[in-house]
Amino acid sequence: MDFLDKLSLVDGPFFWTVLGAGIAGGAFLLFRPSWRWVLSIVVAVVVAIAVVAFIHWLLVNVLTVFPEDLPVDVLAWSVVAFSALALFLFRLPGSSWRVRSAAAGSFVAVLLFAALQINSYFGLNHTAADLLGHNVGRIPELGDEFKKVASGPLPVSAHGAGIVRRASIPGTESGFKAQDAFIYLPPAYLATNRTQLPVLVLFAGQPGRPADWLTGGLLEPTMNAFAAKHGGVAPVVVVVDPNGSDTANTMCMDSRIARADTYLAVDVPRWINSTLDVSADPRKWGVGGFSFGATCAMQMTTLHPEIYPSFIAFSGEREPSLGPDRQRTIQTAFGGDSAAFDALTPLTLMKKQSYAGHAGFIAVGTADGEFSHFATELATAARGSGFDIRQASVVGAGHSWAVAVQELPSAMDFLAPRWGITQ
Repeated sequence: MDFLDKLSLVDGPFFWTVLGAGIAGGAFLLFRPSWRWVLSIVVAVVVAIAVVAFIHWLLVNVLTVFPEDLPVDVLAWSVVAFSALALFLFRLPGSSWRVRSAAAGSFVAVLLFAALQINSYFGLNHTAADLLGHNVGRIPELGDEFKKVASGPLPVSAHGAGIVRRASIPGTESGFKAQDAFIYLPPAYLATNRTQLPVLVLFAGQPGRPADWLTGGLLEPTMNAFAAKHGGVAPVVVVVDPNGSDTANTMCMDSRIARADTYLAVDVPRWINSTLDVSADPRKWGVGGFSFGATCAMQMTTLHPEIYPSFIAFSGEREPSLGPDRQRTIQTAFGGDSAAFDALTPLTLMKKQSYAGHAGFIAVGTADGEFSHFATELATAARGSGFDIRQASVVGAGHSWAVAVQELPSAMDFLAPRWGITQ
């Protein structure tokens, strides 16, 4: 089992073996010296495109599993997988058991190849343990020794690196039921004389879960590296669930869907302040996220700058959304009241209010076409409203966790002086 946990899904022997098997399997499925088979290939591709297009439309426009269209790369690899399935089925009639077995093996190889390519695009699961949730499942609960106590912090042995714990943050005020949060405690927090550190609240994408910051976002090693440069000092990071499940979408708003804004702006800060030994100075708090989580982070800072004065936005949306149909979003969440929805969006708020003295870090992949435009529009609006904005782009990256992995260190360096953390 340990071997499987360490199995890399993005490089190494397993990845390259699947790559080779996928190419060989694809060649077997494509090759058959017959003009009729050429027609079968055309039919398979056309059918695959139609099936993928329908499923994509269903997921985005009907079931609203995704708030935006999926990247072209992901759709293309999905077409490859469905084309392989069609060619496998076309091979079955009149074939020997050997040919059927070879076709089945070839289909599985192509399917695995396509799945690894999609995973590599999103950058979510680096190992089999990430995919299976083994490492995340082993993370223990936040113990009393790490909590704020009336008599002062309990003595804890100094650590060379930070640790991650899980905890349930109740929706006392909001009534919201969230999945467990994950808390990164830096080395300075684990010292006997615990210092009150800055706080960074993070959100994952949608669909997604808080654990995605540990797998795709490589949060723990990134924060440990930052702490190592600053004598063990780094923010306490709390990765929170704003949706309640992997596929739900609250848009981080108080609406007919849920009181997510109240949860994030009241329940979460209250729990952090009452449970953890952290700085009570609001200037030392920040919020961030990837994709949906980036949009949520900008909402928190523009709506509640007194709680979250700084934000980090990786590959954020233009505005909260349940899907491409804006009117459907407004109807579902606000009963068709456009004014109520608009009043809560960052772009609207940044037109009306001044955010002088506040800061934001915005990053996006250069291959993430639509989201690159969003990033430019949001950064321009933020600067116009007084934010101190730092922009970055990751060359060649699409809508991928690679943006967060590469740019989180830069975002931390940008915000460190505001948090009183010096080199």
